[in-house]
Amino acid sequence: MEFIGVPWFVAVRQLAPPLFLLAVGCALMAWRPPRRRGLVWAALVANLVAAALPYGWIGLQILTDQAERTVFGLVMTLLQPGVVVVAWLLLLAAVLPRPEASPAAPEHAPAVDAVAGRTGDGGGEAGRAAENIG
Repeated sequence: MEFIGVPWFVAVRQLAPPLFLLAVGCALMAWRPPRRRGLVWAALVANLVAAALPYGWIGLQILTDQAERTVFGLVMTLLQPGVVVVAWLLLLAAVLPRPEASPAAPEHAPAVDAVAGRTGDGGGEAGRAAENIG
């Protein structure tokens, strides 16, 4: 890492947490696989890519001899947090339950009174008997 101007301890400090998260995520998915495995994998990989992005960016700048241009640094300053946000949104989408499709209710079905357990039309002997009590 020193060949691109970054000390090893800085790279380890920034890359170790995402690598550890990837290892723990792999272990958890092997132990209790989630329903949306693809989203979890995408979130773990996006988090690791976000951590490695500055090093790839520095390497690319050195290879293209553009290391002195500060505009590119500004792009990286905005891009890396964006990738981290995408990773967290993917993980959030993976853990939130899907909205269940409710079957279409018939339009002419009588409403059911939840307290009395009867239809809302009030007809029949059971309806009249309940109305006459008290």
